[in-house]
Amino acid sequence: MARIVMKFGGTSMAGTERIRRVAQIVKAQADRGDEVAVVVSAMAGDTDRLVGFCREANALYDPAEYDVVVSAGEQITSGLLAMTLQALGAKARSWMGWQLPVQTGSAHSKAKIDEIETGALLSSMGEGTIAVIPGFQGRSPGGRITTLGRGGSDTSAVAVAAAVDADRCDIYTDVDGVYTTDPRIVARARKLKAVTYEEMLELASVGAKVLQTRSVGLAMKAGVPIQVLSSFTEEDAPVADTIPGTMIVGDERLAQMEKEGSSVERQLITGIAHDKNEAKITLTRVPDKPGAVAHIFEPLSDANINVDMIIQNVARDKGETDVTFTVPAADLARATDILENQREKIGFNRVIPDTRVAKISVVGVGMKSHAGVASTMFSALADRKINIVAITTSEIKVSVLIDEDETELAVRVLHTAYGLDAEG
Repeated sequence: MARIVMKFGGTSMAGTERIRRVAQIVKAQADRGDEVAVVVSAMAGDTDRLVGFCREANALYDPAEYDVVVSAGEQITSGLLAMTLQALGAKARSWMGWQLPVQTGSAHSKAKIDEIETGALLSSMGEGTIAVIPGFQGRSPGGRITTLGRGGSDTSAVAVAAAVDADRCDIYTDVDGVYTTDPRIVARARKLKAVTYEEMLELASVGAKVLQTRSVGLAMKAGVPIQVLSSFTEEDAPVADTIPGTMIVGDERLAQMEKEGSSVERQLITGIAHDKNEAKITLTRVPDKPGAVAHIFEPLSDANINVDMIIQNVARDKGETDVTFTVPAADLARATDILENQREKIGFNRVIPDTRVAKISVVGVGMKSHAGVASTMFSALADRKINIVAITTSEIKVSVLIDEDETELAVRVLHTAYGLDAEG
């Protein structure tokens, strides 16, 4: 007998027919004798609809009341799934975030989980009752409903898995695993049997949409194995233990899987990710003197705007230089406004924004012990006349900024250059 936490996203919960299919998958897992807790998202599109209602009601809405409204989507799906499980003959009940409770900080709409009380939950699961828990929501120290920010249901699922000491957290999505790149761009992309937490963190941070960065970071910290699989399977599909999804684990567990002969392939490069949600900002004729760059990035930091790639050009004859950097596209307007307000202090001439860019990233733990990864990337792109605007690196990642129109070509070229194409 195992203790399994299962998480289903918005597309899996979009309507009663899909909820019935989810209930069948959950019941099949419980029928094996496993203790099962399920974390659910709101139906696809519901959270956006509720956010729209908040904005229509009051453009300067109270964040605490906002959380009351937007958390309702998960409450609905958890109740519906519990009802559907009962209709199939399973013992099930829903647990709201405030009932467990899921204790969070008091930062409404972006709360962080502090603790999950599990006494009553574990007792109920031990009696064979399937627990259905709404993701995304918790309770503040003052007893108010809080939400964890967009994508918070993945984080909820991992947090529940850690709190109940689950053997595994199965995250069901509309894809059947983690691929070497987006299969919609590269038809010969391969599904990976296993990925390390470190690699998944990097992939998630640079555009891979399978999992939220926060959830992977929490799983790594708590040592919770995650399995990514698809809920869109046939009714007679086997349970998750035998479905070939992608496991996300630590280095030691991956080595153990290799030793056990689970056909895990260690690759130099794990995957190629792309992100079109980047914007480039260039400040011209910035004074080339100590402290000038600090004057640029301090106000952006104070505004919680994340700066990624940074390039400072060679100084001009007049002691001036151009500084180029990237920010999330959603923060571009706010960033340019902040910089314009700091023009006199910084001393630049012009702000030149550009949203027609994309970030392409190569990720793999093999970079730690192999040279030449970056040069392969640069050579492959150069051969196809793809210009690199900016570069950033980490221990297991190399990212470049290119023209948005060349995104798909760059992904295909690099996927082939690193030998990631599936055979046939």
